[in-house]
Amino acid sequence: MATPGTPPPHRVVVLALDGLLPFELGIPQRIFGKARDTGGRPLYEVLTCSVRPPGPVETDADFSVMVPNGPEALAGADTVVVPASYELGPVHEKGVLTPELAAALTHVRPGTRLVSICTGSYVLAAAGYLDGRPATTHWMHAEHFQRLFPRIEVDADVLFVDDGDVLTSAGVAAGIDLCLHLVRRDHGAAVANEVARRTVVPPHRDGGQAQYIRRPVPEARSSGTTAARAWALGRLHEPIQLRDMAEQESMSVRTFTRRFREEVGVSPGQWLTQQRVEHARHLLESSDLPVDHVARDAGFGTAQSMRQHLQATLGVTPTAYRRTFRSGTGTGG
Repeated sequence: MATPGTPPPHRVVVLALDGLLPFELGIPQRIFGKARDTGGRPLYEVLTCSVRPPGPVETDADFSVMVPNGPEALAGADTVVVPASYELGPVHEKGVLTPELAAALTHVRPGTRLVSICTGSYVLAAAGYLDGRPATTHWMHAEHFQRLFPRIEVDADVLFVDDGDVLTSAGVAAGIDLCLHLVRRDHGAAVANEVARRTVVPPHRDGGQAQYIRRPVPEARSSGTTAARAWALGRLHEPIQLRDMAEQESMSVRTFTRRFREEVGVSPGQWLTQQRVEHARHLLESSDLPVDHVARDAGFGTAQSMRQHLQATLGVTPTAYRRTFRSGTGTGG
């Protein structure tokens, strides 16, 4: 129960379908359930429901799970999460909802935030929630997903797609990335980073799912780029040239760039910008440094440059971002 004068926790309802993957079912509880405000109060309430009255739901493992809520729980959700299932039947084969699933989704209120993990995207697509929107799903299903739902703009290279009130993630563990992203979006990087630390996962993974598609394994003697990344992270406030990073690994710029993209999934320049944006967010949330100082410490040089990058990445100015998250309460209700 919420303390008088404080908003109630944001309610996340997870829709458990027969054939679900137990790992994915547990992701929302593990991530959202660990998010706390500065007073230690839960920021989210996580419930699980079925398309049927309370009872057992079959998994893809050798056990079932007891789900305590029926589809009526969807009516009280602020966010609905649909994990993957291996028994979607006509949803996966024909792109149409079963009568049972269609009836359950009628409980979802207009304006509810919708999230899918892995092939849970098929459910959102079959319900029409993704029409005309960008979305992703597991890379193994991306071509089939695009053929089945031609009105969707499928991006098979990313870990997740945030389209405002509808978000989709790639295979399995990308659900962790998406849930952490939502915590960060709702309550800021500090809260999301603490959840990530408790869960022992990185708060932000670089690259996309394209890096997991089968490709020849590099020779064992091939050097990596880990040392260059560590070197760069220690001096984000300084100008860093591509050749400087390549020198840390004693590679040519061309070889380093290729190896970096193979390991991380993005170019060195894109990765540097990502790290600088994350560092700027941390400083805006946790310090009273003037915006000009934050820009310099994060390596953007000028406030205008930082403003452009934050606007492109987050859709807000540094001042607006600080005003939203400086108190540590965030916007997610």
